[in-house]
Amino acid sequence: MELLALTPVFGFEVRGLDTATPLPEATMARLQAAWNRASLLVFRDQKLDEGALVAFSRHFGEPELPPASAARAAGDGGIARHPEIWIISNVVENGKPIGALGYGEAEWHTDMSYIDAPPTASLLYGLEVPPIGADTHFASQHAAYEGLPAELKAAVEGRRANHDSSYTSAGELRAGARPVEAVDQAPGARHPIVRTHPETGRKALFLGRRRNAWIEGLPVAESEALLDRLWAESSRADYTYVHKWRQGDLLIWDNRAVIHRRDAFDNAHRRLLLRTQLKGSRPF
Repeated sequence: MELLALTPVFGFEVRGLDTATPLPEATMARLQAAWNRASLLVFRDQKLDEGALVAFSRHFGEPELPPASAARAAGDGGIARHPEIWIISNVVENGKPIGALGYGEAEWHTDMSYIDAPPTASLLYGLEVPPIGADTHFASQHAAYEGLPAELKAAVEGRRANHDSSYTSAGELRAGARPVEAVDQAPGARHPIVRTHPETGRKALFLGRRRNAWIEGLPVAESEALLDRLWAESSRADYTYVHKWRQGDLLIWDNRAVIHRRDAFDNAHRRLLLRTQLKGSRPF
């Protein structure tokens, strides 16, 4: 097994490993250590079925069911034969989407940070990918926190933010949700703006997503200004890796330490990916 750095600050491409086969304990220990260090692992040219993807996911934690909104977004499709798998796709068959999240742009976000215990990690496996577009961008929130100016670190020390649950990362209103009229009244979960990684002890920014966010206890105008500054720091180019998908790519990212977004792509091209997510705990 070989590890190649994706950027100077985070991410490894893992070579020489077949993720569809059982992995020796020593290999998994090295892989786990690499993931804790890098927050993002990329495996190229993998050949996985649904069962193998779930089995590999279990090496890193306990897979949990996709959000209920996944099935609704996909017209009651979008859930694979294995219930732990969520289909991400723009493909429509017999008038119904087979998966969720379509072909549009998805903003910077942390997966499901609007719940009290967001997933620890997400895994995404590419079965079909468009020839251009749909790149996934990742940004290290360890690097973002460590690079904050001292006055910004002081401004967020001990503060929490509300993570709005009304909208998806694609900007769509969730089923049953109402449009947000006041950000300080939005539904969602409140988490520390700076969280501590339970495995490594490193601190990271934990902003969730920008839309309808609010810093608890601040006037809205002051919260908006501070959030704008934090988001500018969190998504700096020197903290970012852009993944250009190939068929057979498998990615796992640490939801506690990175944010991600997706570029739009031409809906005339098919995109079909399988996703799992791992059960998390309340940020601290």
